[in-house]
Amino acid sequence: MKANSWRILVALGLLAGSLPAAYSAEKKAQGNDFPNKPIRFIVPFPPGGSNDVLSRYIGIKLTDRLGQQIVIDNRAGANGIIGTELASQAPNDGYTMLVVSTSYVLNAAVRERLPYDIEKSFDPVSYIGEAPNSIVVNPKGGFGTLRDLVERARAKPASIFYAATGIGGFNHFGGELFKRVANIDMVMVPYRGGGPAMTDLIAGQIPVMFSSVTQVLPHVRNGRLKVLGVGATKRTSALPDVPTVAEAGFPGYEMYVWWGIVVPAGVPAPVQNKLRSEINAILKDPETIKRLRNDAAEPRIVTPAELRKLIRSDLKKWSEVAKRAGIHVQ
Repeated sequence: MKANSWRILVALGLLAGSLPAAYSAEKKAQGNDFPNKPIRFIVPFPPGGSNDVLSRYIGIKLTDRLGQQIVIDNRAGANGIIGTELASQAPNDGYTMLVVSTSYVLNAAVRERLPYDIEKSFDPVSYIGEAPNSIVVNPKGGFGTLRDLVERARAKPASIFYAATGIGGFNHFGGELFKRVANIDMVMVPYRGGGPAMTDLIAGQIPVMFSSVTQVLPHVRNGRLKVLGVGATKRTSALPDVPTVAEAGFPGYEMYVWWGIVVPAGVPAPVQNKLRSEINAILKDPETIKRLRNDAAEPRIVTPAELRKLIRSDLKKWSEVAKRAGIHVQ
């Protein structure tokens, strides 16, 4: 065989060998082979809180739709910062998702530095929904109404303790906001997450908590907890007999928790689009809508740009509240 013919055959062989690799690379870039292994879904809070409950529901539905297991990974600590930092360091290949909530912004509002940037370290994938805050007590604590709680707090300042997931958390802001509108003084007790705090509230170890209606609703329905008021402009259909805080006589108290899903910045757009499409399909499902509304959460679909805008506007809003309330973490 002549040398030139040999070179041609070798070149053709190399070309043929490279075609599958090139096709595979193109497929990967387009997200066509995604996912081909389990996806880790980081929840930066302990089991039992609203972030965990919603993530597990979305995870089950997403597992069915994608054909790959969504593995819930609870990484609690520092009001969600530990799990969020872990997610920010994950490869940007779409195989790590993070559930974020109002606390994601509140942490940035009370800290000068975080081990990640809430606007640059992650790309928004999907919004899940929102739910109003509530003022919830142990029914054996002697508080029949919100005014009962306020009157006792005024009679004995700093004698009532309330549970929170740490300095600058959603529960902390809820408590400080109510202290201001009701002109009372209460003492915040930090916990590692909403689940452990709820356990102590049910056990009567602490009398009050400011939490999303979604988290407390199962315990209210079985009589273990009592909601004195909801921090919304109107009553929630999940608890139609419970007044808003304003109706109870303390206007100016309005607070919601929202939830969303993000991925490490730089995940290929086709992969993000596939995740977003599947999650939004779950949120449009009548079963999901019924489930979330039954838990006092209102599902809502927004664009990534709208979620980025919400994060920026919330950061500005809660930074101003933190400054007025003197909430700051070194």
